[in-house]
Amino acid sequence: MDALLLSRLQFAVATYFHFLFVPITLGLSLIIAIMETIYVRSGDEDYKRMAKFWGKIFLINFAVGIVTGITLEFQFGTNWSRYSSYVGDIFGSLLAIEATTSFFLESTFIAVWAFGWNRLSPKMHCVSIWLVAIASSLSAIWILIANSWMQHPVGYAIRNGRAELTDFIAVVTQKFAVLTILHVLSAAYILAGFFVLGICAYNILRKQHTEFFIKSFRVAIVFTLIFACFEIFEGHLHGELLKHTQPTKLAAMESHWETTSSAPMYLLSIPDPKNERNSVEIGKVPYLLSLLATHSLTGEVQGLRDFPKDERPNVWLAYFPFRIMVSLAGLFVLLTVVGWFKRNKLESSPRYLKIMQFAIPLPFIATTMGWTLTETGRQPWIVYGLMKTSESVSPIAVSQVATTLVGFIVLYSLLGLTAFYLIAKVARKGPEPIADSSK
Repeated sequence: MDALLLSRLQFAVATYFHFLFVPITLGLSLIIAIMETIYVRSGDEDYKRMAKFWGKIFLINFAVGIVTGITLEFQFGTNWSRYSSYVGDIFGSLLAIEATTSFFLESTFIAVWAFGWNRLSPKMHCVSIWLVAIASSLSAIWILIANSWMQHPVGYAIRNGRAELTDFIAVVTQKFAVLTILHVLSAAYILAGFFVLGICAYNILRKQHTEFFIKSFRVAIVFTLIFACFEIFEGHLHGELLKHTQPTKLAAMESHWETTSSAPMYLLSIPDPKNERNSVEIGKVPYLLSLLATHSLTGEVQGLRDFPKDERPNVWLAYFPFRIMVSLAGLFVLLTVVGWFKRNKLESSPRYLKIMQFAIPLPFIATTMGWTLTETGRQPWIVYGLMKTSESVSPIAVSQVATTLVGFIVLYSLLGLTAFYLIAKVARKGPEPIADSSK
């Protein structure tokens, strides 16, 4: 292995682990804000207990998310210094905005919320969690804008051998960034929703704090259903945009080799990149790929053969993650629709509750597959069409990267085990007793 591959593996390990916790933080902050708003408006103490209970899990995730997020940013200097030098004027400014605005706002008001239960009025305390939820999403938005620029660079000029920012508005408002923000935030909200629903199902099945968790389930099912349905619609818009911004990724996602008008879609294919074809094609749906990509039954869709072999992504790492992600997205809609109809009879629906309990990992898998598609489908480019990944790695020794990679795996494994142990402990213990809810 060379330093490039090891650096990519190290960044992938850090990113995958970091994104186990970020979506829960994003979604839980919003769900907690909704619960506390209901408490302030209704005076129902159960919703205050909900905010406190889910808040404990939120704080655990937030702490781990901070620790793992910082190491990601350091890698741009240690492992990807040539990339940082080339595009730092654009990429660095976006990360700086995120850190100096959204992150500090979020961190400040998390402290206000966590320690302000008996120091602020209920309304002002509720405002603090809404500010946390807004700041969390804003933080994600700035990072996603930076990533979107890597996927579709705009608003720049090459000067003095580096990319320099020329149009900040174009960078932050481009369609690719807007759709990416909607897609990733919705996925995070779905993940957090299923996380809440699964924990609720676990406790309802065991008849622990049943009324409390039924109420929590009803809040979460509406929240999750809305975003699960929206994600299907938005995902189509995002896929359609790839035809214009990343045609190689679109072709790899569908294992589409030859430029074709009236292109069909296959429900399942087995790619054969060596021979530039599919060895197996099952479930042909005529015209569907053209219709989805161009809104025309006879629209032309470029195939991978149109692009140089050294500019094609790994088809396997684009095709199968895409299929898994889309299949799970459809399942999420089905499960939340069923949950909507069962929300008033959960205690008599043990089979559904068991499914929801074991469905907790599925959104994690879906988001992981989504990021795999996003990042590997862009290869061999680190900035699509502008800078290749092989040109961006730091001039460092293989032994240095190998050592830190092992260190990351060991450290993150310990962090993960600790975090999930604490989350499981809180989930099993349940909410604080009613008599103590004002403490």
